Amino acid sequence: MTKRLVAVLPGLALALAAFGLASLAHLLAPWIPALTACVVLGVAFTSLRWSPRVRAVLQPGFATAARRLLRIGIVLLGLKLSLVDIAGLGWLVLGMIVLVVIATFVFTFAIGRLLRLPGDEPLLIAAGFSICGASAIGAMSSVTGSKESEQATPIALVTLCGTLAIALLPALRPVFGLDAEQFGMWTGASVHDVGQVVATAQIAGASALAIAVVVKLTRVAMLAPMIAITGLVLKRDGKGKRPALVPLFLIGFIAAVLVRTFLPVPDVVLQAADLIQLVLLGMALFGLGAAIRVGTLVRTGVRPLAVAAISWVAIAAMSLGAVAVATAAGAPALR
Repeated sequence: MTKRLVAVLPGLALALAAFGLASLAHLLAPWIPALTACVVLGVAFTSLRWSPRVRAVLQPGFATAARRLLRIGIVLLGLKLSLVDIAGLGWLVLGMIVLVVIATFVFTFAIGRLLRLPGDEPLLIAAGFSICGASAIGAMSSVTGSKESEQATPIALVTLCGTLAIALLPALRPVFGLDAEQFGMWTGASVHDVGQVVATAQIAGASALAIAVVVKLTRVAMLAPMIAITGLVLKRDGKGKRPALVPLFLIGFIAAVLVRTFLPVPDVVLQAADLIQLVLLGMALFGLGAAIRVGTLVRTGVRPLAVAAISWVAIAAMSLGAVAVATAAGAPALR
């Protein structure tokens, strides 16, 4: 073994064990998404009073999980998405999803800047809330060059809001009179993490879950162009910290989507890739969660919470409006 491999093994082993514990929690309580539980376990772990020596031994593995494993997991996530599935939503629903993602991203970024959040936090929070939660925050950091510690507040906020959505959205469903398909679209368009979407939508049944997952993965597909555009803007403004305009893992993500669309990938390969992707993202989110310091979050004050709350309400309202427009127009996916 190389010295590098030996250095990262302890942290990776603990991240893998944490994923196993999170999966067990999900099996015992299906309303707890495994990936969300991984973030929470990471926060809980780092909140304990470990000696500096223990932290030094584990940190290389945590960093590898948060960076490399996250990117590999995002590439494999592309195999869950087919352009055929996206087209099946219809052009109206697809257009509404794109508009909601762009509007949420721009709105959240603007609110973050208005409330003077530090550093890259406005950009990272915007990515997390508009696209796919903690995974998008980690991906966006590859362009901004943000450290794991700088991702702490955005990840904590997107995890908190996404977890609350699991309880809140089903409670609001009868208030707005949504049928299963409408609720599925609302969930897929507004809830942040893929696991949180599944946990929320499955309450309304199989039809709600099916459309929620496709809508959510369509949002995930927006990750590549949004990060590419951000890279171009940062480079133009002289703020880019990485040389690549489009990170290699995003090219891999697009390639995986094209493979799923145009090649006959056997079910056993898709199932294996899905499991590997879940494990890798779980380990990565544990590593990212381990960078969150609760004390630091408390000292940040109410401004980050205000940005998160405003963005959360905004994306829920815009997504609900999109559902209403699509329903009124007779979109095939909602018939």
